[in-house]
Amino acid sequence: MPATDLDLLVDAARAAGKIATGFAGPSARRWDKPDGAGPVTEADLAVNDQLHDTLRGARPDYGWLSEESEDSAERLSRERVFIVDPIDGTRSFAEGSTTWAHSIAVAERGIVTAGVIYLPQRDLMYVAAKGAGARLNGAPISPSVASALKGSKVLANRPSMAEGNWQGGTVPAFTRAYRPSLAYRLATVAEGRFDAMITLHPCWEWDVAAGTLILQEAGAICTDKTGAPPRFNNPHPTINGLIAGGRVMHRLLRAALRPS
Repeated sequence: MPATDLDLLVDAARAAGKIATGFAGPSARRWDKPDGAGPVTEADLAVNDQLHDTLRGARPDYGWLSEESEDSAERLSRERVFIVDPIDGTRSFAEGSTTWAHSIAVAERGIVTAGVIYLPQRDLMYVAAKGAGARLNGAPISPSVASALKGSKVLANRPSMAEGNWQGGTVPAFTRAYRPSLAYRLATVAEGRFDAMITLHPCWEWDVAAGTLILQEAGAICTDKTGAPPRFNNPHPTINGLIAGGRVMHRLLRAALRPS
């Protein structure tokens, strides 16, 4: 990984934040993507254009995978690829909430080597480079050391809480919380604000690429729902669910879930 990849991502994220916050959330033009793929706003597209021009302009040999760009198999031939969600939490953005994020990563031969999650309206910049630890606004972060599911705080979407997902049909007695941005969920576990997170349906790579590295570099365990390490720049750009937390919490959640 070029030493300046993380600096490039940080600078691009800050510029993206200025563009996105220039749109007044609820008044930004919004429409629905085809095939139930969710909403998009004019801010998503403006940020996507800025990130593409900035990042590909600086690294023209890197591939490109973004939620708001038409995908191309050309990226599969590249050794390194940018994986980008211009605005993760578009619904929140459109509603005027502050819990949306820019999620930007570089993956090299399937492994994320640099990642940034930036919440401009909360002034939260989570960053990590492979082998260099994870930081929030310049300070090192680390995950929770919780050692029991009962009483722990776990970020989970409602479908993950279905009884059929758990051994014996019994959902553990943890306190469920939720944040609309999946990238932000991963970042808050990396900094220890929550003890763990789970999502059992397939995740788009652009939602989780930066967050998985930030978790790992903070010292957390992050796998897909089968316990396998996630790999990126797949032909179909999804990850088979995610389970993340400190070493003990990750093991306990894996044991409590029914085998996939």
